[in-house]
Amino acid sequence: MGAPLQQDPLIAAPRFDPEEIEAGRKLFAAEWRFVAAAGSLDALPAPEGVEVAVAGRSNVGKSSLVNALTGRRALARISRTPGRTQDLIFFSGGQSLRLVDLPGYGYAAAPKHKIAAWTGLIRAYIAGRANLARVYVLVDARHGLKDADVPLLAMLDEAAVSYQLVLTKIDQLDQVELAPAIAALRGAIERRPAAFPDIAATSARTGTGIPELRAAMARVQAERKRGGSQQRRGG
Repeated sequence: MGAPLQQDPLIAAPRFDPEEIEAGRKLFAAEWRFVAAAGSLDALPAPEGVEVAVAGRSNVGKSSLVNALTGRRALARISRTPGRTQDLIFFSGGQSLRLVDLPGYGYAAAPKHKIAAWTGLIRAYIAGRANLARVYVLVDARHGLKDADVPLLAMLDEAAVSYQLVLTKIDQLDQVELAPAIAALRGAIERRPAAFPDIAATSARTGTGIPELRAAMARVQAERKRGGSQQRRGG
């Protein structure tokens, strides 16, 4: 494990003022709860409020990030078995925002026909969910983008759904390793039409970057509720 990370402008960029940080804190200070698990389009809950989703390879830290954002240790189930989450899991804080945990990809302890089924479900959800405001694509800071991530990015570009890359587990990097990791991600998405240009860097274990990510989600929610012109592309 690397040395503890100090506050860095790449992590806590001054694009969120104190009011926005506070808005994010309040948004996630609510009593977040499980809403639904959907394994098919017919099982999806009605599209109410604003939805943001988290996606990424198996074991990238999606459940840990959901728990860190909501301040609930066990809201999202953490499993050591890749591919354990096979449904779209919906959570709500009761403030017109839903957080959706998408099934992991890249490796799964499940038959190929099941993997194909939930991949198709993710595609249909992304392409057809009118209240989906942004997808946060999680990337393990130790490994960067992998070939398994490319189909999801292409899917999001094709559907014109705004997405932002989020580095996870940055506490496992040395300080000098973080800037190159962020630069590599920026280079990988600079020509992608639906990619939000800023890279979020987080650690669910230490809480680094969590207030800023909450603020980012609060900003996306506010913009969508205002019906702004950038509803499904960059904020």
